[in-house]
Amino acid sequence: MSTQVSELSWPGPGDAFDSDCPARVVLDHITSKWAVLVLVALREDGETRFSALRRRVGGVSEKMLAQTLRTLEADGFVVRTVLPTTPPQVSYSLTELGLDLTVHLSGLIGWINARVPEVVGSTR
Repeated sequence: MSTQVSELSWPGPGDAFDSDCPARVVLDHITSKWAVLVLVALREDGETRFSALRRRVGGVSEKMLAQTLRTLEADGFVVRTVLPTTPPQVSYSLTELGLDLTVHLSGLIGWINARVPEVVGSTR
C-alpha cells in the first residue's frame, strides 16, 4: 500500500482495466482483506477508537491496522480525529466517500457470510 492515489494523475473517468489508470491503486487499497474489514466495521460501528477497531477486526496487528488506516485516510475514505486529552484519544470515522463505498462492501461481506457454508462445502 505504498502508492497514494493523490500522487497519481489521470485525464478523465477511471478505467480499472487499463494498467496505467489510478483506479488500479484505488482497487488495491480498498480490496485488501484488512481495508474491507476496517471500512465495514466503521460503517457498522460509527466513529471508533483505534483500540476498539483493533478488537473488532480480529487478527489484525497494530502495525497493519495503523498502515491500513493511514492509507484509507490519505485516499479520502476515513477521517482521523485526535482529541486533546492526556494521553490523546484518536478515533476514526468514514467520510462521505467512505460511506458511499461501504454500501457496496457491506453487501459483499453479507454475501460472503451467508454463502461461506456453500463455498467451504464445495472445496473438498
